[in-house]
Amino acid sequence: MSEEIEGVLDVVGPRLRALRRQRGSTLAEVAAKTGISESTLSRLESGRRRANLELLLPLARAYDVPLDDLVGAPHTGDPRIHLHPIRRYGMTFIPLSRRPGGVQAYKMIIPGRKAPAVPSLKTHSGYEWLYVLNGRLRLVLGERDLVLGPGEAAEFDTTLPHWLGTADGRVVELLILFGTQGERVHVQPRRD
Repeated sequence: MSEEIEGVLDVVGPRLRALRRQRGSTLAEVAAKTGISESTLSRLESGRRRANLELLLPLARAYDVPLDDLVGAPHTGDPRIHLHPIRRYGMTFIPLSRRPGGVQAYKMIIPGRKAPAVPSLKTHSGYEWLYVLNGRLRLVLGERDLVLGPGEAAEFDTTLPHWLGTADGRVVELLILFGTQGERVHVQPRRD
């Protein structure tokens, strides 16, 4: 096997572990979803077992990522980014970054609504940064009730109770950055 292929295969395990942790999943949950045993998953993540297509395809489906992302395949020159929106809490999150672990970037769309929303403040570990692209964002942060317009940004510790919504009933578009804890709370698929 060539050194290049060996190098690609050596990073698959850490990528799989980072994806699983980023999504807050256990080996047992991934095993149930993919049909791959926990011991095989553990050996893959630790590098004691080589990845093959038979194992990587169900994992790519379970994590909802392209196979290329799991193996770190080199780009083929196609500059297009294939975005897959995630809908949670009535909002749409469009992932803009694709590396597992670390800070993640999303475009967030808060739909318009006729009646004002009643804020439901949430807390979680992490830190969040946001930038308003379009519309007027209502940010409730602890006791503060703020309105941000296009071009305005905010950053805050997400252990403070917070809520995001439309300030005037119209659609709001923003860029949002958060670490793995914030991503897990906001955009991971629900487990029903």
